[in-house]
Amino acid sequence: MEIISDVWVNWFEGEENSYNVCEFYEWRKHDFIELLDQVPLVKIEKSLFDYIENDLQDLPGDLLKDVRNKSVICKNNQREIIEYCFLATDGERCLAADTLGYAIPVRKSRLIPRQENLILEKAEQMTAAQYPIPHGGNCKAYHLLSLNPALMVGLTRKERQVKQLLFMALDQLHSTGSVEEMRYWYTEWFPTQYTESRRMSFEEAWNGLVEGMKQGWSEKHSDICERLIKGQSYFEKLWDLEHGPKVQ
Repeated sequence: MEIISDVWVNWFEGEENSYNVCEFYEWRKHDFIELLDQVPLVKIEKSLFDYIENDLQDLPGDLLKDVRNKSVICKNNQREIIEYCFLATDGERCLAADTLGYAIPVRKSRLIPRQENLILEKAEQMTAAQYPIPHGGNCKAYHLLSLNPALMVGLTRKERQVKQLLFMALDQLHSTGSVEEMRYWYTEWFPTQYTESRRMSFEEAWNGLVEGMKQGWSEKHSDICERLIKGQSYFEKLWDLEHGPKVQ
């Protein structure tokens, strides 16, 4: 284990999927960016790195013991100890994590390129610590509200955020929509299949809509998302975070 000084982090809180912990080039001015005075670096095996990066489950107890109270941040000219905060690398990737006092990686951050290169250089001289994954690491299941990373490949931060919003809206539609409403949205996505849609059940139309929208991202996705969320204040606020509020 090594102690690294002056580490810039951009905390993404409560994110279980790696694509929501944005790389440095996608950081924004209003993100939660902090400078850590010092933080411990641990080299771990690739399986544990994947577990930390792509889930919100308990961290190995020995890892938490090893990094406990070794991180420091300066606030209002006062040094504050962070109980469970650390940098992790598998020799190829880097990630910062903070549990906020719990046992799970509540906050995660990528690193700026200069510090990432420094850590990868140090990792070449380090041996990976053996921390067993708690409970063997449950096989993660993806769903509409936690999309498979393969469906986000090649998308920008804005596109990923709006795509997640779209599938949140589709999930909402499944719980509140009628068969006629579902057929309507199906034909909006597949305009040449109006006749076929008239014979579809609620589930057939919904499943066809979800499967049709899963891959990639386009203006058509964005347009249907904007129309689908109209009148739903919570969804509209999420939309505005990415596009800015509309001028009245």
